[in-house]
Amino acid sequence: MRYHMAAFLGGFLLDLILGDPCQLPHPVRFMGAMITKIEKKILKPDAIDQRKYYLGIWMVLLVLGGTAVVSAAIQAAGYGIHPWAGTVVEMLMTYQILAARCLEVESMKVYKALKEGNTKGARQAVSMIVGRDTALLDEEGIAKAAIETVAENTSDGVIAPMLYTALGGPVLGFLYKAVNTMDSMVGYKNDTYLWFGRAAARLDDAVNYIPARISAYLMIAAAFLGGKEFSGKRAAHIYRRDNRKHASPNAAQTEAVCAGALGIRLAGDASYFGKIVKKPCIGDDLRKVQWEDIKRANKLMYLTAWLCQLLCLAGMLLML
Repeated sequence: MRYHMAAFLGGFLLDLILGDPCQLPHPVRFMGAMITKIEKKILKPDAIDQRKYYLGIWMVLLVLGGTAVVSAAIQAAGYGIHPWAGTVVEMLMTYQILAARCLEVESMKVYKALKEGNTKGARQAVSMIVGRDTALLDEEGIAKAAIETVAENTSDGVIAPMLYTALGGPVLGFLYKAVNTMDSMVGYKNDTYLWFGRAAARLDDAVNYIPARISAYLMIAAAFLGGKEFSGKRAAHIYRRDNRKHASPNAAQTEAVCAGALGIRLAGDASYFGKIVKKPCIGDDLRKVQWEDIKRANKLMYLTAWLCQLLCLAGMLLML
């Protein structure tokens, strides 16, 4: 447990310091390549819907099995050399599982472009981190999209992988990342993936159900601790009122807290693949969304991440 604690904290700190250098290979990219290869191999355009569904289940099993074998082998090899070598390997694996710094860096590209008055550049930057159409977004819409991404990924990219890694080490952490990656690649409700991606989407909903709610409560606590920029009381109120206003059972959890903490309205109708998707609004329209809210959302994300890290370390201490 001592080695796991050291690796867990070290990996978190490495993520905060280094983020995700683009020039270095990342396991999620390998997962994405594996998903694409399996999809091309097994998914036939003329397959009937029920067959697509079973093929989707087969893809999920292959991806999870491959991820478990590779990650367990790497970790076992490290600890097979020496406990401290294993700790370093586990720390590096943990670092690659977390995405707090990367989330900040990518969203702040949107902030910087908006601050410079470069709306076109801001649209390009936000298009890299959201799934919606961005070509017609105005400055407020661009800022909202970036804030929503930070809020939602506080759970998906930071807290949930941290919790799974704390519970089961990098192997469980990478299994979570594999599920999340499959959902982001094939979990769409369109003609291609409605059936093939259904198993991955449902599994993603299941593995995020508890972490999303833990993330929301941690973010409420962060809003109380974050100073005058945030309202913890309003964050708790909007969370209770709006946490189910999303097609996903999990996405609105942290989004509602963030909207309440900042006193802004998020979500609402959005365009995907050229089609307008009707969505309820989250939060109260107390003021206009500003690009400075992107920085505030990141601050809230970091406070939430530190609270989770300390909570996990405290739990590990109790197990010593």
